[in-house]
Amino acid sequence: MNEKLMLKNRLREARAEQKLSQTQLAEMVGVSRNTISSIETGQFNPTAKLALVLCIALDKKFEELFYFDM
Repeated sequence: MNEKLMLKNRLREARAEQKLSQTQLAEMVGVSRNTISSIETGQFNPTAKLALVLCIALDKKFEELFYFDM
């Protein structure tokens, strides 16, 4: 696999569509607001479980929230 691939996300946009704050989304999925912020800024990649929980909470498919970029 290409080592230059970076996992990116559209979490901030999806959260805004639902009119949720970082705190509200964090409470929904059982993590801290700081974790949501870190995912949105690309400082932290969620576990597979957390990624799927975020998808469920935001009513999005995995590929709608997460994608690879070079």
